Amino acid sequence: MTDTALPAAAKPSSKSARPGTLKLLLNNSLATGGLIVLAAICLIALAAPLLPLADPDVTAPANRLLPVFSEGHLIGTDHLGRDLLSRLIWGTRVSLAVGLSATFIAAFFGSLLGLVAGYAGGRTDTVIMRGIDMVMAFPYILLALAIVAVLGPGLLNALYAIALVNIPFFARNIRGITLGLSRREFVDAARLSGKSPAQILFIEILPNVLPVIVITMSTTVGWMILETAGLSFLGLGAQPPQADLGSMLGEGRKILFTAPHVSIIPGLMIFALVMSINLFGDGVRDVLDPRLRAGSLTRPVARTAVERGSSPVPAPSEQGGVLDVREMRTEFQIGGSVYKAVGGVDLNLAEGECLGVVGESGSGKSVTAMSIMGLVPTPPGRIAGGAAYLEGEDLFAASDKRIRKLRGGSVAYVFQDPLSTLHPLFTVGDQLKEAISTHQPLSSAQVREKAIELLSLVRIPNPKERLAAYPHELSGGMRQRVCIAMALANDAKVLIADEPTTALDVTVQSQILTLMNGLRRERNAAILFITHDFGVVSALCDRVAVMYAGRIVETGRTEDVLANPQHPYTAKLIECVPVLGEPDRRLDAISGRPPVVNNLPDGCAFADRCPQARPHCRTGDIALVMSTEHRGVRCLYPLNTGVPA
Repeated sequence: MTDTALPAAAKPSSKSARPGTLKLLLNNSLATGGLIVLAAICLIALAAPLLPLADPDVTAPANRLLPVFSEGHLIGTDHLGRDLLSRLIWGTRVSLAVGLSATFIAAFFGSLLGLVAGYAGGRTDTVIMRGIDMVMAFPYILLALAIVAVLGPGLLNALYAIALVNIPFFARNIRGITLGLSRREFVDAARLSGKSPAQILFIEILPNVLPVIVITMSTTVGWMILETAGLSFLGLGAQPPQADLGSMLGEGRKILFTAPHVSIIPGLMIFALVMSINLFGDGVRDVLDPRLRAGSLTRPVARTAVERGSSPVPAPSEQGGVLDVREMRTEFQIGGSVYKAVGGVDLNLAEGECLGVVGESGSGKSVTAMSIMGLVPTPPGRIAGGAAYLEGEDLFAASDKRIRKLRGGSVAYVFQDPLSTLHPLFTVGDQLKEAISTHQPLSSAQVREKAIELLSLVRIPNPKERLAAYPHELSGGMRQRVCIAMALANDAKVLIADEPTTALDVTVQSQILTLMNGLRRERNAAILFITHDFGVVSALCDRVAVMYAGRIVETGRTEDVLANPQHPYTAKLIECVPVLGEPDRRLDAISGRPPVVNNLPDGCAFADRCPQARPHCRTGDIALVMSTEHRGVRCLYPLNTGVPA
């Protein structure tokens, strides 16, 4: 397809409103609170040289153990008469510096070791990871104590000890992620382009690992501060007269009963500092979550939110049918923008019928199918209107418990990629048995027999042996047959197939289509078949609905639509399909690009790509006009008529 300039008639593009980093962070109230507390502590600690504070190391025996709110000493003094406020601020400054420094050192060397081990593999990986295992064999705090004992007490030595014992934590995490990334196709492409191993490691892999490193650092810096404070508490960290929070806590324990404020105050500061860092670390994790960056401010839930508001719920159509979708609208709220992925779709499926939904990528086919059973992730998705009736029952008004019962039972789903659909760590037999036992109270022996029967039904050879096979041990066609068997496990009334043959070769595709066609006739199940290939539609579907920009633009019996398309978009799609035996047939591409569904133009959404568009096509709302019970078109000037509809 060729690109054209954006049409002048389209609505002015609205400014992107994807949530920024700050908005994502502020959406987490606990993380926001942690950030505020942490920022206040850090600002006060950094401003220590500028604040009118007493010298933290100057002793004044005459003022020893003054209580809180004493004159000239806001939070009192310690056993040597030193001002606690001054020592607390300077001690916090030292603890922060040591904790952050230890975190950066551990993150740098640990991540470097993990990257090299995960990418190089082989002997290099073995040597590095066995060394890491040796370090992890010792309790980390005992190892830190041993290192400080060898190097000698001191804040710098404590820093080295804490950093060293935390290197394995980073190394093992990063090594596991790098190991998976190094086998990915984009790394193979980088090798083929001639990049050196160092370039691949630091240009291709490191950017993908960096968010994990940042998250790990944000959640471990608080632990580093606690470990440093622990060593100082034992007298192995900061040495007198230098103060850090751990040494202050250690000095105060000797007089805990006579002057509890001397130890309670630094203890509270450690608590506030570590807690604020941990809460802020949770916020950083959320900010770096790509799903949240895409606009989801919370984690997806088990069912799509239904927010039909005050709009009336449409009644079932007069045609009835096992599945009746009426005026369904599905939207995605991303920041301040609303993407109208499905803009009022009507579908009707009779028992034993196969309805094909056709359209370009992004036309709303999959979202339409997933909305029926509430599989669109919320947030950012929501069902904003309409109804879906399964044998007269409004699915959007049903309870969550009822929907769980219908999923896999009355309505089954076959996804596009069987390798990602099937669980890689369980055998296909276990997964098929689970699909059966979830909805049917059968014994283990009966479940096994039914699983074998289903595998035989979908023409899988040696079904008993295949039960013990893992998904990666089967071909793409075999995996897709297993998914179809799982969909048929409970005699579903409606089978939704979302482009199940796209990733298969032509021979296997033909076998799958023949299988599905035979099974639906044997079991009288209705099939909603989603595809972008009119060749597949002609081989399987009784009726076809053509979607564009979230709306159905033409519908009718398959043979009528293929022989006499009335919408220009349908005609263009058919012209893109090669026909065997017609080598001279011209294959026309559709010029331009589909509109963005958060900025749909007025009138017909296809007008800017339509060679027959007229001024009236760009104004008002164009309805789907049904000329017969099954034939309809959303066009003011349908093909082969020459007059307005």
